[in-house]
Amino acid sequence: MTSEPDIVIIGAGAAGIGAARRLAGSGLSTIVLEALPRPGGRGFTRQISGMAIDLGCGWLHSADRNPWVGIAEELGIVVDRRRSAWGSQYRELGFPPSDHIAAQTEFGAWSERIIDAPPASDIAAEALDPNGRWTNYLQALSGYISGDELERISAKDYAAYDEASTEYNWRAPAGYGALITAAIPQGQALHLSTRVESIGLDGSRVTLETSAGTLRPRAVIVTCSTNILSGDTIRWPLALDPWREAACRLPLGNNEKIYLEINGKNPFEPETHVIGDPRDAATGSYYIMPLGLPVIECFLGGAGARKAAADGAAAAYERATDQIVNLFGSSVRSNLKPLAASDWARTASIGGGYSHALPAQREARGILARPFDNRLFFAGEATHATDFSTAHGAYKSGRRAAEEAIAALTAGASGISGAVSG
Repeated sequence: MTSEPDIVIIGAGAAGIGAARRLAGSGLSTIVLEALPRPGGRGFTRQISGMAIDLGCGWLHSADRNPWVGIAEELGIVVDRRRSAWGSQYRELGFPPSDHIAAQTEFGAWSERIIDAPPASDIAAEALDPNGRWTNYLQALSGYISGDELERISAKDYAAYDEASTEYNWRAPAGYGALITAAIPQGQALHLSTRVESIGLDGSRVTLETSAGTLRPRAVIVTCSTNILSGDTIRWPLALDPWREAACRLPLGNNEKIYLEINGKNPFEPETHVIGDPRDAATGSYYIMPLGLPVIECFLGGAGARKAAADGAAAAYERATDQIVNLFGSSVRSNLKPLAASDWARTASIGGGYSHALPAQREARGILARPFDNRLFFAGEATHATDFSTAHGAYKSGRRAAEEAIAALTAGASGISGAVSG
């Protein structure tokens, strides 16, 4: 490994890969360090029983403007553009039409208040109807969307995402994680299972102590999750305290997935969806036979994801199976068996799902995105003003940080300046 490259990128997830793609051909030597034994970060496709299973991000949200769609076309990777079954309830099982309409109407009214008349406190929960019957349903949706309860969500942050997003949600049958890792530039120096242990700012270069030795690049692009930025797995210099404090205000929510494999004769139909129990804030949301695969993809968010992390995979499988049996009947129990489960909360180099701003803390995204001293540049989904919590937001932030680094390192020749420090 070259000990004094121009730029080191910390993290080989969507943001790090976005930065590496922008730096390719720039003439600047670049090394990517990844603590995990694989690239992709929270984009992770596992091949199980001949199936591509996404344990992290799986949907190309706002697909009509999502850069990963163009990258997939560039790489010859198929994108499935069919409408999703989200929001539907297969055969109204456990969620009769009158209740479903009432719940969705309550969610729609809450969403309108968040945008048109947000609470002064910026606490999303304070826009709830105090007489509403479907608060637990809205809390479950908040878990899937933001990874936490509405009491801990910034109304303005939620509104910014909602207003920027589009209705197009597409998929890569080969796996979103596989698409992300396929986009690593050819010839890019990538070092897996390489932990960054400390960052030093003495002298004109940055000193990185890693599990594979010491590096002294001219600049570093940091794409760590906010839980890592605010935590102690890396020793950070005191000068970065404002960035670390901003990361504390943008914690990762709890988001997990489990998959159940479907066997034998069964009543399940491809591309259908059910919510397990719309009156339970910790309920699972079940996508049945996505892309025709013989699996049920279970999404857990907020309270449901925390329960899965606390109780373990076996208990999560059992709870999911029980909810599906309650809807489809006891005979389907024999058709289902555990297949795969994520564990993002206990993945040491990540520590959770995706970021949300705490109430009155939306401005932390802009603080976190600032460069430090034209030597440290920050990327990752949490730094994007509107596309946070997505792989495309992470990718775009990586390209933005790379542009900043290129400008800083070529400032002498071009006259470009603009260092920001604490």
